[in-house]
Amino acid sequence: MNSKQIDCILELAQSLNFNRAAENLYITQPTLTYHIKTVEEEIGFSIFHRSGKGASLTPAGQQFCLILRGIREEMKRAVEQGQNNSRRYHSNLTIGLPMRSAIYFLPQAIEEFERTHEGVSVTPEFIPLYRVDRFLRGEQDMVFAREEDMKRIPDIKIHPLFKSKIYLISETTDPLAQKEKISIDDLAGRTLMVGGGSPPELRAVQQRVLQKLHLDHFNSNDHDTTLTNVASHKGICLAPGFLNDHNHEFAWTPFDCKETISCVLCTHSSDKRALIADFIRILRNCYAIHPDFPV
Repeated sequence: MNSKQIDCILELAQSLNFNRAAENLYITQPTLTYHIKTVEEEIGFSIFHRSGKGASLTPAGQQFCLILRGIREEMKRAVEQGQNNSRRYHSNLTIGLPMRSAIYFLPQAIEEFERTHEGVSVTPEFIPLYRVDRFLRGEQDMVFAREEDMKRIPDIKIHPLFKSKIYLISETTDPLAQKEKISIDDLAGRTLMVGGGSPPELRAVQQRVLQKLHLDHFNSNDHDTTLTNVASHKGICLAPGFLNDHNHEFAWTPFDCKETISCVLCTHSSDKRALIADFIRILRNCYAIHPDFPV
């Protein structure tokens, strides 16, 4: 199956009309019909029901097109990235991270690196929080991670970046936002959100607060949901500083606890390229010259 055939299938699945789909693709209706039939013969099942009124998806075709749309989008991104690289770069480094704020100084590091390494690009790839499977499969050159999750994995090298502290997230109008540091006792009578994939260090702090104060609490699925709940006046939460996007929409106040989360950049032990070492040196230096930056 080639990209032209995929486009034919998805266009017909959208319009459910052979003539209209052919017009939208700037091909003839017999050509469209031929492409659809060729694919159906290849995969061994019918994607569409044909009738005098047009076309409709079969149950198998519905599932097939659902997956096919994702594949087509991945192909599009791959082509666009390849075009970018072929025009300006001869080499590319990929770095996996859950969100832009996780490595706050990444844009500055990329700018400095690409200024001193002409023809080499650095591409961030955003992945679910604490998911490093693409890196472990060798599909990424570097990945941002929690050190405890990585230190027992063989054949990788760990590069410390910073120790992320625990913060209380509240609305900027909340009286707690006026404090310089939050203690457990400051949370008395409040509703605390917990869960959401919290790492063990954060869960330990959450449990200590709940056990001491017996607060009302509820689970929040992920960080974006948690922020939405804070903005909806449903409660407050504790979170690691590396999740802070620094847009000042919420107050992030340091929480008085000993726990921190060691955040690192990981590379493959077999990757000895000087480019990798140079980029990590630049990135780590960004944090070294901003020792008071809140993370």
